[in-house]
Amino acid sequence: MIVSLAHEMREFYTNESARIRDEFFSSGNGRKALYSRTSLVERIALRLWREHISPDSDGPSKIALVALGGFGRRWLFPYSDVDLLFLYSGTQAEKAYMDRAAQLSQELWDLRLRLSPASRTLPECDKLDPNNAEFLISLLDCRYLAGDTKLFGELHEDVIPKLIAREARPLVQRLAELTRERYSKFGESVFHLETNVKDGPGGLRDYNLASWLGLITHLEHQRSWLDEKSALPPPIRRQFEPALEFLTSVRCFLHFRHSRDDNTLTWEAQDEAAARHIGVASADVLDASSWMRIYFAHARAIHRVCTRLLDEIPSNRPSLYRQFQHLRSRLSNPEFSVVDGVIFLQQTAGVLDAERILRAFRFMARHGLRFSATFERQIEEALPRIAASPPGGIELWHYLQEILLAPHAGNVLREMHALRFLAVVLPELAGIDALVVRDYLHRFTVDEHTFLAVQNIHDLRQSRAKWDQRYAELLEELEQPDLLCLAILLHDTGKANKEDNHVIASLEIATKCLARLELDELDRETVLFLIERHLEMSAFLRRDIFDPETIRQLAEKVGTPERLKMLCLLTYADIKAVSPEALSPWKAENIWQLYIGTANHFLRNVDDRFHGSVDDEVMEHLRTLAPAAGKQIEAFLDGLPRRYLRTHSASEVLTHLGMARRLSDDPVQLGLQRGRHWFDLTLVTTDRPFLFATLAGVLAAWGMNIVKAAAFSNQAGTVVDTFYFTDRFRTLELNLPEWERFKSSIHAVLTGKADLQNMLRDRVQKNAPPKVKVDPQVHVDDECSAQSTLIEVIAQDQPGLLHRISSVLSRESCNIEIAIVDTEGQTAIDVFYLTAHKSKLTAQHQIQLREALLAELAHK
Repeated sequence: MIVSLAHEMREFYTNESARIRDEFFSSGNGRKALYSRTSLVERIALRLWREHISPDSDGPSKIALVALGGFGRRWLFPYSDVDLLFLYSGTQAEKAYMDRAAQLSQELWDLRLRLSPASRTLPECDKLDPNNAEFLISLLDCRYLAGDTKLFGELHEDVIPKLIAREARPLVQRLAELTRERYSKFGESVFHLETNVKDGPGGLRDYNLASWLGLITHLEHQRSWLDEKSALPPPIRRQFEPALEFLTSVRCFLHFRHSRDDNTLTWEAQDEAAARHIGVASADVLDASSWMRIYFAHARAIHRVCTRLLDEIPSNRPSLYRQFQHLRSRLSNPEFSVVDGVIFLQQTAGVLDAERILRAFRFMARHGLRFSATFERQIEEALPRIAASPPGGIELWHYLQEILLAPHAGNVLREMHALRFLAVVLPELAGIDALVVRDYLHRFTVDEHTFLAVQNIHDLRQSRAKWDQRYAELLEELEQPDLLCLAILLHDTGKANKEDNHVIASLEIATKCLARLELDELDRETVLFLIERHLEMSAFLRRDIFDPETIRQLAEKVGTPERLKMLCLLTYADIKAVSPEALSPWKAENIWQLYIGTANHFLRNVDDRFHGSVDDEVMEHLRTLAPAAGKQIEAFLDGLPRRYLRTHSASEVLTHLGMARRLSDDPVQLGLQRGRHWFDLTLVTTDRPFLFATLAGVLAAWGMNIVKAAAFSNQAGTVVDTFYFTDRFRTLELNLPEWERFKSSIHAVLTGKADLQNMLRDRVQKNAPPKVKVDPQVHVDDECSAQSTLIEVIAQDQPGLLHRISSVLSRESCNIEIAIVDTEGQTAIDVFYLTAHKSKLTAQHQIQLREALLAELAHK
C-alpha cells in the first residue's frame, strides 16, 4: 500500500472515530455507535482487501474474508477486538494468499486496531477443537465481508449447521463450563460495587450466551439459521431489549472514557455515567447510587434467565447425580411437585395467597430446589394483591423462622428478593435493594452482602476449613440460631438512610419490624443487641485481644456467654461477606481467640502479663519440650504480655528463646520463613529507640508490603518483633540467594553499618498515586489498658507508612509495648500500646503525639 493511502486510511479512521464519539456523547445511543464503528472498520477492511487481495470485493475464488464474534454481530464497541477469519478452500489456497493476508492484517494493526485474525481452511472448520471451543462459538456470529461468496456459503449453510448438529451437546457443555468459570471470578453475584459490564454476571456476555444457546438449539434441530432477535423467545426478548440498550450504552461510555477496552464500572465512572445520564432517557437528576440501581435491575433480569438456561443444560454428571435428581422428584407432596429439581404447583387453579408462597419458599429452602418459570410468573402476578394486604404478625415470623433455619436460606432469600416478595413481607429490606454504599472495603451491594452473611452461617456446616469447623461447633451450641439470622438480615438496613451512623438507623428500622412480627420481648432484645453491637468485635480486634482489660471491656458489653457466641458468629459471617479476601486465616483466628478470651473471662480465667514463676498449661507444655531450660523460659517470659503466648506456638517460643540466648554472640538475631500467605520475619534483640521504625523502614526500602506486625518486650528489655509481609516484586520468591542478602541488609542497618535513609529515598519517592483517598485519623484511648495508652492510626496504605508512624513515636519518646498492624484494602489501621518512662502517656503528651502524627501523615 502506497504511503498516501496509508496516510489516508489513518486520517479517515481517526476522524470517523472522533465523529462517532461525539455523536455518542450527544445522543447517548450505544447501539448506533456500535453499528457506526462496525461500518467504519468494515469499509477500511474492504478497502485493504481491494488493495492487497483482489480489486473486486467478491473475488478471488478459494478465499473469503469473514467477520467473527462482535464484528460479525455488528457489535464493534469503540475499543473492542476486531475478529477476522481468512477462510481458504484448502492448503494450496492458504499458501497462495497467506502473505497478502498477513499484509492486510499488518495494515490494520498499523491503524492501531486490536485485530485478532484467524486462518482456517474449510475442512478445518468442520470439527470441534475441545481446547478451542471459543472458535466454534465465534463462528455462530460469522458474517461475509469479501471474497469467494460460494466458499462462504459452504461454511455458513453446510459446514456450520452440520457441525453444530453433530457437536451441539459438547459445545453447549463447554459454553456452560466457560460461563460458570466466569461467574466464579465474580463470586457468582451480579451485585459487585465496581462491576464489569461485559463479563460480570448479568453483563453483555450473558446476553450473548442466551442468544448462542437459542441459536445452537435451532441449528441442532432445524439445521437453519435464525436472526439475532429470533434466537430468543418473545417474552425474554421483550425483557432483554431495554437491558441491551442500557448495557451497550454503558460499555460504549466506558470505552470512550478510558480510551481502551476497559469494561469496569469504577466509582469515578459511575459518578460520570450518572451525571451524563448514560443509558437513561430521563432528564431527572440521578446520583451514582440511583443510577447503579438501574444497572443492577437490568443485569439481574439477564442473569436470572441465564442461570435458568444453565440449569437446563444436559450434564455429563455421573449417574449418581441423575439418581439424586430422581430421588429429589420424590419430594413431591399434595401442594408441590418436583421434576428435575424444579418446583411446580400441583393445583394451579385458585388464588395464590401469601401463605402458599411462603410455604413454597420454605420448601425450596429445605431442599435446595428452584421454581419453574410458570410458578415465578404466578408469584409476580399475585404480588400486587398481596402487597395491598401484606402478611404480618407471629404467623409470618414462624414462616420466616423456618426459612432462616433451613440449609439453603441464603439462596432462597435471594430468590424472594429477586421476585420482589421479600420486600412485601419485610418492607424494611426494600431500602437496601441493590444499594451501593462506598466504603472501599465491601465488594457487594448491601442486600447481597446481607444474603451472603446469612449464607456464610449455613455454609459452616459443610466447610472443611480448620477455623470454620470451630465456628460450626459454636453454631451447634446456639439455643436460638434463628434470632442470629434475623439480626443479620436486619443489621445493615439503616444504610439506606445515608446517615453517618447506620447502626442507629438499623435499630430504629429493626424495632418496628420486630414489633410487627410480634416477637416476644426477650427475643427482641437479643436481636436488637446483635444489631447494636455487630461492629463491636471487629473494633476490639484492633486492640490487644490478650490484654485482660480488653477482654473485660468486651465481656462487660456482651453480658452473657450465649450473646457472645452469637456475636462471634455474626462477626465471622459479616466480615466474610465483605469480600472473598476479607476473612483471612489470620483474622478468623483472631476472632476466635477474642471469643475464647472473653468466654474464659466469664469463667474468671484471664491474666495480664507473665511475672516470676509461671504455672499454667502453656508453661507446663514448654517445660515438657525443654525440661532443662525451665528457669531460662521463665526469665524470658517474665514481663511479656499474655498475647505473646496466644499468638506463638510452643516451638516458636523456644526458637525465640534460643535466639535470645545467642544475643551475646550477635546482638541482632533474625529469622525468615515463607508462610502460606506471606513471609514471616522475626527479630530478637535488645530494646532501643527507633528499633521498630527502623525495621519497618528496611522492609519498605526493599519494596515489601507489611500486612501484619507485632512487637513485644520482656522485663529484661529483650524485644521480639515479628513482621508479616508480602513480596510485591517477588524478589525473595524468585531468587533464593536474595534471602541472605535481604537478612544481611537488615542486620547492617540495625547495627549501624548501612544508611536506611539512602535505601528509602529512591523507593518511597516513586509511589504511584492511590486509587482511593483515605483521610488520616488518630484516636487516643487511655482507658482500654491498665498499663499503656492506646493510639490508633488510620491512614492511606503506602510503602514506608509504618516506618514513618513508628519513627514519630520514637521521636516523641514513646516506647512501643505492643503493635498491632492491619491493612484493609487501601486503608492501614495500626494500633500501638505505648508507655513513656514505664507509665501511661500524660494528657499533654497524648495531645503532642497526636499533633505530631497528623502532621507527619499530612505530608505526601
